Amino acid sequence: MSANKGKIGVLIEEHFDPTEYLRFNEYFPKQGYQVEYLSHLWGNTELRFGSNPEGEKVDHFVTVSTEVNDVNLLDYKGILLIGGYAMDRLRYESKPMPGEPNKAPAVEFLRRAMDPVNQGKLKIGTICHSLWLFCAAPELIRGRKVTCAHNIICDMVNAGAEVVYGDEGTTNLVIDGGLITGKHPGMVDEFMVAFVQELEKM
Repeated sequence: MSANKGKIGVLIEEHFDPTEYLRFNEYFPKQGYQVEYLSHLWGNTELRFGSNPEGEKVDHFVTVSTEVNDVNLLDYKGILLIGGYAMDRLRYESKPMPGEPNKAPAVEFLRRAMDPVNQGKLKIGTICHSLWLFCAAPELIRGRKVTCAHNIICDMVNAGAEVVYGDEGTTNLVIDGGLITGKHPGMVDEFMVAFVQELEKM
């Protein structure tokens, strides 16, 4: 199927999850959506990022040429935050100041995407560790229902989110308004199906 339903922007950086990367590239175009990768490029026209290594080998790379500072949110149907350690890297600030909120470009982008003005037009999806980006702007996640990998439950609780549990720890999938959260790469297919269903309700 040709990608004619619009674009899904995926925030990415070094050490992204390879399972999610491969499945995003396969599934969303089949549903009619173009996948475009976004990042902070540090003044470069493009940057190349590698996935989490398996053993000592990095198997997957993506070259990104879309600067997150320049993104027009109206160009996208949805925004995904990929798992792995990518979102931890994207919350890095060059010059943090005491008492000041995090102003990393990807964090400022997330604030724009989560603005109530945009939430009726844009769905946000996170999976596994990618909720880490929200920890840099906890006002965006406070009071929201989420699921996540077990090893970042503490981060979500400290940020004020309400973590939802099932029979085996955190539940696989949570939909809270325009925010869709998935537990880990093992349920990426379920997550993607739900994300597309939410996109097509708009």
